[in-house]
Amino acid sequence: MNLFCKYVIFYDICKINQFLLFVMKKKYFFKKLLFVVSLLLIFIDCNTAQDNGFDTKKLDSYIVENVKKWEIPGLSIAIVQKDKVIFSKGYGIREYGKKDKVDGNTLFAVASNTKTFTAAALSILVAQGRIKWDDKVIDYIPYFQLYDDYVTNNMTIADLLSHRSGLKTFAGDLLWYGTKYSREDIIKRAKYLEPSYAFRTTFGYSNIMFLVAGQIIESVTDTTWEDYIKNKFLVPLEMNSTYTTIRDFKTTDNRAMPHHVVLGEKPVVMQYLSWDNIAPAGSLISSVNDMSQWIRMMLADGKYKTQNILDAEQIWQLFAPQTIIDIDSWMPKYWKTRHFNAYCLGWETLDYHGVKVMEHGGGADGMISKMFLVPEEDFGVMILTNSINYLPTALAYYILDMYFNKIDTDWSSFYFNFYKRSQEEEKVMQTEAENSRDKTTKPTLDLKNYCGTYKSDMYGEITLEMIKDNLQLNFLPSNIFTGELTHWQNDTFKIVLKNVVNLPSGKVNFILNETNTVTEMKIDIPNPDFDFTEIKLFKIK
Repeated sequence: MNLFCKYVIFYDICKINQFLLFVMKKKYFFKKLLFVVSLLLIFIDCNTAQDNGFDTKKLDSYIVENVKKWEIPGLSIAIVQKDKVIFSKGYGIREYGKKDKVDGNTLFAVASNTKTFTAAALSILVAQGRIKWDDKVIDYIPYFQLYDDYVTNNMTIADLLSHRSGLKTFAGDLLWYGTKYSREDIIKRAKYLEPSYAFRTTFGYSNIMFLVAGQIIESVTDTTWEDYIKNKFLVPLEMNSTYTTIRDFKTTDNRAMPHHVVLGEKPVVMQYLSWDNIAPAGSLISSVNDMSQWIRMMLADGKYKTQNILDAEQIWQLFAPQTIIDIDSWMPKYWKTRHFNAYCLGWETLDYHGVKVMEHGGGADGMISKMFLVPEEDFGVMILTNSINYLPTALAYYILDMYFNKIDTDWSSFYFNFYKRSQEEEKVMQTEAENSRDKTTKPTLDLKNYCGTYKSDMYGEITLEMIKDNLQLNFLPSNIFTGELTHWQNDTFKIVLKNVVNLPSGKVNFILNETNTVTEMKIDIPNPDFDFTEIKLFKIK
């Protein structure tokens, strides 16, 4: 934007009106009037350019091209600037095999973007003086206990929200995923999780710590997390189509279904899994139009229309870096203007093109979401998709590049090539593993001697039984994990989980003592979301 345009935008409109009255009194009225009208048109044009910040038609074309490239069934996006939604559109279909199209009101799981709501809810209590960020967790949740007494006694509310507990990323997620455990059950069982880092030294993304944070809200307010989120945010922000549980959102037809997508194959429609027992970390269901209201409020220092939803000082605290996230040495080659990355209180922050960006992502079964804000530009974006893919992250960088007029990278192609390479490497590893196994070996024992009940202090019991001539593994705490075992080599078996299309096959290894009696079972199903090796299983009968 040139200097003259900036001047016109900030010039007092009253001065322009006074100038109009002046020239009307002069002989050269029409000539000067034409000048003033032109001036006002420049004002309007410049203001529009500032609102948009980039070519939405170009963005639209880019999204259309790449939704097809990534074979994404459906995607929706909304862009907010200067307290206005300047772009909102849906692409593709809600469910493979059906014709219903995605629009700005189509519902998706926003997953971990829920964390921004939980952190904001706690900030209200801080502003009211009912809690402090440095308050000890055990003062509100007496049954809270972790791997170490010092950590248990010194964990603060801020620690919960900034992923510095000492647990590794996604530690303990098998405790809540598809299980019958209550929120309290999950928190009590977390004490068996082994740390990977020293307390407050290293970033380790923890859904369970956000669950604990949600329980603090209930402890302080005597209100459920769900009702508190509804009353403090969803109702005043007019997020009328946003739900805290899948039990409620099933009443609407305009919802996207999750999909498992393998490039070159037909998408597989998945069913929604209840996340009620981990709700404060990821249960919200929403649309880009509803989430635009959330973004508008966050960019307006907590204000929405005439209401003060959040305290501006507390938003500053939410956006303040707490835990450093390492940037790999190879990253500057591709992200030349990115110098730091940190997690705040329910938000992640980084710098890009010289500005501070606040962002969060979300991943649920068959869905990926991305939200980012540029507070100093009053600019924010929400992207929702109904398959697992990297396009939302690619679009985030592409949109920022567009906004700052510095496009030099096709981010979708960058991530797509990375994705394809990883898929190819995975196939090579599977082939090598298959070729290296010793197919001449047999199990040490008859199959029935491996059967029985195995117990994990952290997870619970898993049974192994004979179904006809095959071994079947049953995760008793879970309603979805059942797997069939086939011999691999020696006392190791291959496991394929039934009805879980988003997890690969894995291995189950049995440990025998000196009398050839099975004492232990080890499960390893390599995937980026759940660590099955955390389940230490010993045979009890």
